Amino acid sequence: MTYFKTGSKFLVAAATAAMVTTSVANAAMIDGPKVFWKISMWGNPRALSDGMEAMAKKAMEETDGNFEIKIFYGAQLSSNRENLDGIKLNAFEGAAICNFYHPGKNPAWMVFSLPFLPLGDPQVDKYVRSRMMEHPAIVADMEKWNAMPYVSGLLPQYEILGKGPAPTTLEGWNGLRVRAGGGLGTAMEKLGAVKQTLPAGETSTAFQRGALDAAAFPYTYAHVSFKISDEADWYTSNLAPGTSECGWVLNKTSYEALPPQYQKFLMDNRDLVMDTELASYAAQDEKNLPMFEKTMEKIVYTDEQLAQFREAAGQPVWDEWIAANKDKFDAQGVFDAVFEYAEEAKAAQ
Repeated sequence: MTYFKTGSKFLVAAATAAMVTTSVANAAMIDGPKVFWKISMWGNPRALSDGMEAMAKKAMEETDGNFEIKIFYGAQLSSNRENLDGIKLNAFEGAAICNFYHPGKNPAWMVFSLPFLPLGDPQVDKYVRSRMMEHPAIVADMEKWNAMPYVSGLLPQYEILGKGPAPTTLEGWNGLRVRAGGGLGTAMEKLGAVKQTLPAGETSTAFQRGALDAAAFPYTYAHVSFKISDEADWYTSNLAPGTSECGWVLNKTSYEALPPQYQKFLMDNRDLVMDTELASYAAQDEKNLPMFEKTMEKIVYTDEQLAQFREAAGQPVWDEWIAANKDKFDAQGVFDAVFEYAEEAKAAQ
């Protein structure tokens, strides 16, 4: 044991204890082999990817670098519309997917893009989506691509940013070209808008070229991430027409090849991914909302206008979706499950 004198105080440095502490600190909490996983993602790092980055960092820390998970951005590994194809080809071990980029590949997942689902409360949303990731129809969609649902992206409710005259009335949407996918796009069509399904990364350029009037994105982080706010003159603040599912899936073959302790790590840290996402979305709102109010016209619809929109684009869109998919899978059961789980979550609060 070594003593160091500093002024009138003595500091005791236990060299042996320090060595033991350092050794323990550097030791892996989870023993296992060297494994390197590639995760495919388009665009830049953003709130949606913060949760997976947090999980990847923890994997490195707890395995002493043996289980390395790296997210490849900018569609380096695959385009946003072909991530499921890449999973099926075993080109990478995981990927982000947005259901509306390829509705034919994940028909049951399109339930998340229906308008006016009871997912406005973040904690209810988290519970519902977590349960839905285990629903047989949702799982079956992914099995066709050798994929398995991992965790939801918990996308916030959408709002719409646009250029030109602001649609301060519901009639103002008539003829506007709106980037919106899935049931949300169908809802906008009920208002007379023309649905566009551009990839997120092409939306800003479409504005610049005059090929687009408005775009629906998760509010507010995605509008900024994809530079929509740089182009827009106005934004809706309370339309809340719905959301979608841009979540994370894993390569089933790769997952099953992992040692059990790595599999357990992935499953045990799903809450870490989702809670980090929610915190990142909230942090972005704190920064973005003042900027939106300063640089764009804010549209606030009346309760009467919102009720009209929901009447025109709620139940009718739900019924159409169920009828169109009833012979492909249990569409009614999938739809009902969303509301059932939402009630469970609300009852538990």
